Amino acid sequence: MNREEGIERAVALLYDGRSGSAPKVVASGRGEVATRILETARRAGVQVVEDRDFLELLSRIPVGKEIPGELYQAVAEILAFVYRVNGRYKVKDLTQGEEGEGPEISKI
Repeated sequence: MNREEGIERAVALLYDGRSGSAPKVVASGRGEVATRILETARRAGVQVVEDRDFLELLSRIPVGKEIPGELYQAVAEILAFVYRVNGRYKVKDLTQGEEGEGPEISKI
């Protein structure tokens, strides 16, 4: 999400680690469209991350297209943050040999 001089922008990504494909842009817009994207995300319990630079890059990707390989690392970092916040995934802590809270991002 980004607010520039009162204009709100938003891009929504969908990632299904089971599919083996890259995250995909599923919605993108400005103004009222951005507001609806954000409202829908929040109602669905989707974590919203604000990053102006990343938004600038994502907003160039057409809706329905996968993110390019150059953005995998950035998306992986954001997904890792969101997964940690949500506590949705457990990963094996290789240093301790135990399961711990955290994201499974190896498929990105």
